[in-house]
Amino acid sequence: MTAQANAAPEGAPEGPLADLVVVELGTLIAGPFCGQILGDFGAEVIKVEDPRVGDPMRQWGRSLPKGLSPWWPVIGRNKKSVGIDLRKPEGQALARKLITQADVLIENFRPGAMEKWGLSYESLAAENPRLIMARVSGFGQTGPSSQRAGYGLIGEAMGGLRHVTGEPDRPPARAGISIGDSLAAMHAVMGITMALHARERTGKGQVIDAALYESVLAVMENLITEYDLTGYTRERSGSVLPGIAPSNAYPCRNGEMILIGGNGDNVYARLTEAMGRPDLKTDPKFVDHASRGANQAELDGIISDWTSGWSLPELLKLLEDKGIPASRVYRAPDMLEDPQFAARDTIVTVEHDVFGPIRMQNAFPKLSGTPGRVRWPGPPLGAHTEEVLVARAGCDAQALASLRAAGVISA
Repeated sequence: MTAQANAAPEGAPEGPLADLVVVELGTLIAGPFCGQILGDFGAEVIKVEDPRVGDPMRQWGRSLPKGLSPWWPVIGRNKKSVGIDLRKPEGQALARKLITQADVLIENFRPGAMEKWGLSYESLAAENPRLIMARVSGFGQTGPSSQRAGYGLIGEAMGGLRHVTGEPDRPPARAGISIGDSLAAMHAVMGITMALHARERTGKGQVIDAALYESVLAVMENLITEYDLTGYTRERSGSVLPGIAPSNAYPCRNGEMILIGGNGDNVYARLTEAMGRPDLKTDPKFVDHASRGANQAELDGIISDWTSGWSLPELLKLLEDKGIPASRVYRAPDMLEDPQFAARDTIVTVEHDVFGPIRMQNAFPKLSGTPGRVRWPGPPLGAHTEEVLVARAGCDAQALASLRAAGVISA
């Protein structure tokens, strides 16, 4: 069961960012995911798109049910779509009007594009000193690599993630999602909230320079320091965490896999009891954390032999009763059926003009006083062009007609 999210609950508080106006000029994932997060928590996000084709995410997807991308309802949610051609001087002038009234500007073009369009931070801040500009790019705004093309996979490679992802006897693997782009977007959001806090004291905005490779490196734990101190280069280790045992994926009788985390001494003792193998608790090879890590492969083999005799549901119940962390490897169908997801409204149902009711992840994290929510899914291209340009750019009917005729804004 999922929560309905197309209407606000009676008396629901506004999101914590409801007083902010955000202009999003980004495309694909890194910039737009930043805008999605801000929109989830109440900001008015004005997404400026190419009036002819819009954000490429509108066409992305393994399949296009009813001719539309399943990506766009999620990453475009809670945003107002305004079609403006930024390559034309008239479009740049419209964008400037919107930006100089905004609190936050998000862009993820190659460094120099905004300056080419006459939209440098310096010129924008001269009219709006409180403006906060989040710039998301592959390599940052400075340095010898700043002008290189840099998609998420390049940031993942340069930040060290690709090298440690996958099986040790195979080439580096992809994480399964565009994690580099998403990490850059989340770091941009962090920078924006910090800059908003600083603006309360100083009255001035600033630039957030979020590079994909640095955003990936930020979550790489002690990878650099461990090498610096010991000379050890972290390598791919598949599903195991080297030296931490037992903590792995194990086979069940029905062909499914179960994840078990039993590496702590107390948890490991409970696991040996559940296995009916109290001898494993006192065996010198497994008696403490260090010995279990040193004999990880042997211990994993013993546990695999045991788990393979159980069905997944039966084993999950046993381990839950014994207080041992364990889980199935979730897919989308599992999430939609799980009572934990339902109890917390982790998945919400949103009404879409073409698809009808569609389900997607809710806004996270949960705030007790001013929670985020999904107010509407990604809108059609240019759906809010007239509304926004009348309200925020001072355009009248004649001006809108002229801009449409010139191809500057959505028809």
